[in-house]
Amino acid sequence: MPRLCTTVWLVCELLLAATCSEAGPPDFERDVAPLLSARCLRCHGVAGPEAGLSLASRDGAFKRLESGRPAIAAQRPEESGLLQRVMSAAPDERMPPQGEPLSQAQIELLRQWIAAGADWPDHWAYRPLRAAAPPTDAADSDWVRSPVDAFISARLREVALAPSPEADRRTLIRRLTIDLWGLPPTPGDVAEFLADGRPDAVERLVDRLLASPRYGERQARHWMDLVHYAETHGNDQDRPRESAWPYRDYLIDAFNADLPYARFVAEQVAGDIVAPEDSRALTATGFLSAGPWDESSLRDIREDTLDREIARYLDRDDIVTTVMTTFTSTTVQCARCHDHKFDPIPQADYYALQAVFADTGKGNRVFDADPAIARRRRELQQGLAALPGRLQAEDPALLEPELQAAVTTWSNSLSTAVRRWQPAELKSWKAENGSELMLQADGSLLASGPRPEVETYKVTFAAPTSRLTGVMLEVLTDPSLPMQGPGRQDNGNLHLNEVVLWQIVPGEPAGRKKLEFASAEADFDQAGWTIAHAIDGNPATAWGIHPQVGQNHRAAFRLKEPLDLPPDALLQLELQQTHGRQHLIGRARISATAEPDARLSDEERLPADVRQALLKMSADRTAADQRRLAAAWLEQRETAALAALPAQQRVFCGSNQFEPDGSFRPTAQTRKVQVLHRGDIMQPRADATPGSLSLLNFSAARFPATETTTDGERRAALAGWLTSPDNVLTWRSIVNRSWQQRFGRGLVDTASDFGKMGASPSHPELLDALALDLLAHDGSLKRLHRQLVCSAAWRQSSQIRPDAALADADNRWIWRMHRSRMDAETIRDAALVLADVLDDTLGGPSVRQFVQTPGVAVTPNVDYAGFDVDSSALLRRSVYRFLFRTIPDPFMDALDCPDASQLTPKRGESLTALQALATLNDKVLVRHGERIAELLQRENDSIDAQTDAVFARILLRAPAVEERTAAADYARKHGLANLVRVLLNSNEFLFVD
Repeated sequence: MPRLCTTVWLVCELLLAATCSEAGPPDFERDVAPLLSARCLRCHGVAGPEAGLSLASRDGAFKRLESGRPAIAAQRPEESGLLQRVMSAAPDERMPPQGEPLSQAQIELLRQWIAAGADWPDHWAYRPLRAAAPPTDAADSDWVRSPVDAFISARLREVALAPSPEADRRTLIRRLTIDLWGLPPTPGDVAEFLADGRPDAVERLVDRLLASPRYGERQARHWMDLVHYAETHGNDQDRPRESAWPYRDYLIDAFNADLPYARFVAEQVAGDIVAPEDSRALTATGFLSAGPWDESSLRDIREDTLDREIARYLDRDDIVTTVMTTFTSTTVQCARCHDHKFDPIPQADYYALQAVFADTGKGNRVFDADPAIARRRRELQQGLAALPGRLQAEDPALLEPELQAAVTTWSNSLSTAVRRWQPAELKSWKAENGSELMLQADGSLLASGPRPEVETYKVTFAAPTSRLTGVMLEVLTDPSLPMQGPGRQDNGNLHLNEVVLWQIVPGEPAGRKKLEFASAEADFDQAGWTIAHAIDGNPATAWGIHPQVGQNHRAAFRLKEPLDLPPDALLQLELQQTHGRQHLIGRARISATAEPDARLSDEERLPADVRQALLKMSADRTAADQRRLAAAWLEQRETAALAALPAQQRVFCGSNQFEPDGSFRPTAQTRKVQVLHRGDIMQPRADATPGSLSLLNFSAARFPATETTTDGERRAALAGWLTSPDNVLTWRSIVNRSWQQRFGRGLVDTASDFGKMGASPSHPELLDALALDLLAHDGSLKRLHRQLVCSAAWRQSSQIRPDAALADADNRWIWRMHRSRMDAETIRDAALVLADVLDDTLGGPSVRQFVQTPGVAVTPNVDYAGFDVDSSALLRRSVYRFLFRTIPDPFMDALDCPDASQLTPKRGESLTALQALATLNDKVLVRHGERIAELLQRENDSIDAQTDAVFARILLRAPAVEERTAAADYARKHGLANLVRVLLNSNEFLFVD
C-alpha cells in the first residue's frame, strides 16, 4: 500500500509539472512559494539562515552563495546553485540534507520557474493597490448589479460555475435585518417590504437599516470580538473595570455616525492627541486597554523588580498585537523572540512598536462628555497653571485698574474674616522629653535641641475672648528646620499624633477639664494621614505633612460646645507627637476664635503672604502685594468655577495619563525598551527606537524621536502611519473584514493574517477595487456595506446546488449565499423583540445580568443562574451586557460567544447537543417565550389564531396545513408557551438563509 501511494503521488506531481509546462511558466505564489515554505524555510528562513541563504525574500534568495555561485540565476537554471544542490546525490551537497529529497516533479517545477525568469513578486498583501476595471464581458450581465458582481461573475465563469438566483423577499428582509441590526424584522416590517413593488425596494430598506442606531450596536459587537474587549482585568485577579463601557459607546456612536475609517483608526490609537478638543476621541483609546491586564504583576509587586519589568513587556505585547492584527492583519507578535519565520518582519520592528507604547498604561482617565465643558475646564486649568509664572514675571496685567477694583472689593470682605482668629497670649510652654521651645516675635514657638522619638508640647495660653468655639494651630516654616519644616524630621516631615485642649480650673481637685472637639480640618492632608487622626484617640495614627514641606499649614479644631470663660481663664493645648522617627513640630502658633462656625474658611486656606497682605490697609499695600492679591483672587475665582463644573466621567483607556492605582502610576520618564534576544529580558541586545514595519516603503520605518518625545506623540506618529492612503495593509484589512461580516467568510480566509502563512485572496482584483473605492469615498464603511448587501452576489439564495457543490464545496467562488446560525447575542435579543419587551435605550453603564458577591480573593463570585429573570437588566440588548473575562455567561459561551481574553477575528460556528439544551432550557429564553405567548394570547382568542400568530411572529410566515394542525394540537396539550419554545429552537428560526 505505501508503494502504491508513493506511485500515485509521483504521477500526480508529474501531471502537475506537465500542466504547468502547457499552461505557461509556474506561478510563484501558487506553485513555488508553497514548495519553498514546505521544504526549505525551516533552515533557510529569516532567522539565522543556514549558510547565509534566506529563501524567505527575493533579496536573500538571489544573493551569491559561499561558493560564489548565485543561489538563483534568472533564466540560467544550469548556473543556479539552489537547483544544483536539490539535484545532487552527494550526501554533503544535496538539499534538503535530511528527509526525502525533492521529487523529480518538484525539481522540474523549480527548473521551469528559473528558466522563465524566476519571477518573484512581492507578497500580494504588500504590493500597491492596483486599480482594475470591473470585467465587462459577463455572459450573465442581467445578473450583474454592481462592480462587485462583475468581479464575482468573471471568476465564476473561469471555474465554469453560474450564480444562484436571488433569494425570495421574506428571506432577504430577514437576512438584511439580522445582518445589519442583529435583530429579526417584525411581521409588520415583512408585510411592508413585501408590499413595496418599487425596483429599488431593497436599496430603500438597506438605507433605513443603515440609518438606525441598531446598526452601530451590531457593528460594535463585531469590533468588540476583534479587539478582545471585556470589562474585567482577567488573569488571576479578574477585577471588574467599572469604567470600560465608554469605549463600547464610542464604537456604537462612531459606526452610527459613519466616522471616516482613517479617523476611526487614529482615534483608537491616539484620540487624546489627534483630537484633544473632542472628549469622544479620548474614550476611543479604550481600544488600547481592551485586553487583559495583569494586576498581580503590574500593581501588586515592587516597581523595581524583574517580574514587574517582564509584566510590562508582556502588557505591551498585548497592545502591539491588538493594534497590528486589528488594523493591518499582520502577525507581528511572531517576531518577539526572533525575526519572523515567514514574513519580512525583523525582530527590531516588533520592538520598535513596543517602544511606541513604552509608557502606555491601562487605567482610568477622567473626561467631560460635553466638549464645551471640556473646553471650559481646560481653559480654567491652564489659567491656574499660568498664575505662578505671571507672578514671577510681575505681569502688569495683574495691576490693571479694573482687576484691582474687583480685588479691592474681595480683599475688603476677607480682611475681617482673616482677623476672626485672634493670636493667643502664651503664658507658659514646655517640651516634656528634652526638646527646647523658644518664643518668637510673631508669638510662635520654635523647637530646637534634641529630637526624641516621642515628644509632648504643653502650651498654656490666655483665651483672647470670653467665649471660645475653636482653636487653630499653625505649623510654620523656618530656615533653621530641615527642608525649612514644618517638621523636624530630616526630610521636613511632620506627624502630629494627638491634639488635646484643657481648661485650667484653679481650686478644683483635678485642676484641669478636658474639652471635646467636634471636628477638625486642615488646609493640607497627607494621603492616609488626615487631620481627623489627630483627634481620634488612636496613638497609631497621625496628621501628616509631606511632601508639602517648606510651606505653612494650618488646622482648625471646633469644640463640641461653645465655652464661656471667666476673666483671666487659662487654657492648655497638648500636642503629642508619638509616631517616632523624630517627626516633631518645628514651629507652631496658636490662635482662638469665638465665631459660631470655627472652621477653616477659604481665607484661612490662603497662603501666608496673601493673608499678610489682606491684614494690611489698602493704602499700605505694595505693588507686589497687589499683584499677589490679584493672583489669589483669580485663583479663587477659577477654582470655584472649576468646582462648579459637572462631575467628570471616567474611561478605562490606554495612555500615560491615568489615575494611579496603588503602585501602578504614570511614568515621568520615558521607559527604555530593548530588543531582547530570544525574548529573554536577561539578554538585551540594543535599545529599540519607536517605529513601525519596514516591509512597506511609503515612509520611514522609524519615527523621529528624542528623549522628550511623549507617549502621545509616539502613538500619534503610529496612527499617521496606519492611516496613510499608502498603507495597503490597513485598507485591504478593513475591506476584507467588512466582506467577512457580510458574506460569512472573507475574500482572504485568514482575516488577521495577510502574511505568507495566511490564505491568498480568492478575488484579489475585487479586494483592491473595494479598498481603492473606500479610500476615494472618505473611508465610509456605511457606503461599503451598502455596496455589498445591495449586490446580486449578496442577494443570492443560500440553497445548495449539487453540481456547484461538487465543484466548489466550500463556496469559495461565491456561487450562493452563505447560510449561518444566528450568534448568541442575536438569539437572545431576537426573543426580546418577539416578546415586544426590548429596552432600546442607547449606551450607558453596562448591565449586570448576574448576581455578584465578593470572592475569596479579588475576583468576585458571579451567579448567572440565580439572577432574576424578570429584572429590567435582561431587557437591554446583549451588547450592553457586563462582560467578564474569566467567568463567561454559560448560555452565551455554549453558543460560541468568544473568550474575551483572545482576539477573535471570526467566531466559531459549532453545532453541539449542548447548544440545543441551552436554547431549549435557558431560563431567560424560557421566560421570554412565556412573554411571547402572553402577548399573542392577548391579541388572539382561539388556539388556531394563536398558532398562526406564533408562526407569523417567529418564522415570519403562515404555517402549512399539516404544521397548523400539529402545532395547534401541541399548544392545546402543552400550552402556547411550549409551542413558542419549540419554534424558537427550530432550525428555521436559529439559522439565517
